Amino acid sequence: MSELQISLIVLGAIVIAAIVGFNWWQDRRTRLKMQDHLPVLEDDPLLREPGGDHARKEPGFGLSHLGIEPAAPKTASAASPIGELPQSALIQEPDSVTEVVIEWHLSAPTQGRALLEHLQAFRGAGRRAVRLFLQTTDGSLVTQLGEDTEYVAIQLAVLMANRSGAITAIEWSQLWGSAQDLAEKLDASVEGPEQHEVLDRAARLDSTCATLDTQVGLTLLLPSQRPIQDVVDSAKAMCFIEQEGRLAWIGDHGLECFTLSRADNEAFDAGMAGIDRLTLLLDVPRSPANPMAFGRMLEIGLELSRRVGAELVDDQGNPLASGADVAIDLQLQTLYGQLEAAGLPAGSQRARRVFA
Repeated sequence: MSELQISLIVLGAIVIAAIVGFNWWQDRRTRLKMQDHLPVLEDDPLLREPGGDHARKEPGFGLSHLGIEPAAPKTASAASPIGELPQSALIQEPDSVTEVVIEWHLSAPTQGRALLEHLQAFRGAGRRAVRLFLQTTDGSLVTQLGEDTEYVAIQLAVLMANRSGAITAIEWSQLWGSAQDLAEKLDASVEGPEQHEVLDRAARLDSTCATLDTQVGLTLLLPSQRPIQDVVDSAKAMCFIEQEGRLAWIGDHGLECFTLSRADNEAFDAGMAGIDRLTLLLDVPRSPANPMAFGRMLEIGLELSRRVGAELVDDQGNPLASGADVAIDLQLQTLYGQLEAAGLPAGSQRARRVFA
């Protein structure tokens, strides 16, 4: 092969590489411009990606989900845990396992009063829970903004997945566009991960959580309509407390162990005079691990049933089989272990964030 042929081949390769590089640069510039001009919309159902609301499995519910049949309780083998997540559940800063971070670096130390109005828009991101962290001039990371305190950086930690599913491309684009707008207003630089990285990590987290998401319920059937206030008073006399339209049984750790609600999921004070059906619910990932978690709920449920004159049945309306409480609690121990191994200990801050 002559030197001329070699030179032509090298020149051709250089031209092709230049064209590919130019096309990549043009594509990236166009994508960033589109993100810059995307309006910040609330959760607009017309803009949701197909399957965005349905990709996440519903929490496993009831005794049948755990392999417990009404007449013949048995211990079903649980699936092996999915994903490899860090063990730490004490979240004192953005959590790299469940959150992605957008960070603004201010051009000069800025007092909190100058930031307050700008940050209000980031208190929520559609269905996405967010947390704001501010870095002071001494390097400390805080969550409370002081009007006279000076800050040099701001971090927005965005939850990648919850029971609504994984964050979508539209949600992330809206957030990133808003972040760039704020950077211009504050004369700050902004950094954040690439969209494909966010979506990939969110999908993996969502898959892990969907596999481990379990709720176990019992039903109280009253023979006829009873005034709601009578039922509420009976429950409160047993130390249930009001919590977001439901009644919760709180353990010594200060967290809810299980809840009591109307079967229609409406709040107890939602304009209905009488009620004939109630639900006791153990939300396994959100309640601290307990070797007798279900047995305790069953015990309380039986006493409440006696007080209000109800029949206690499983979520399918069948009488609970003898020994089912022991079998269920044994299975829950396996699930607690899986949650722990996945870095989502039951009842931890991290678990309560993603299983919400």
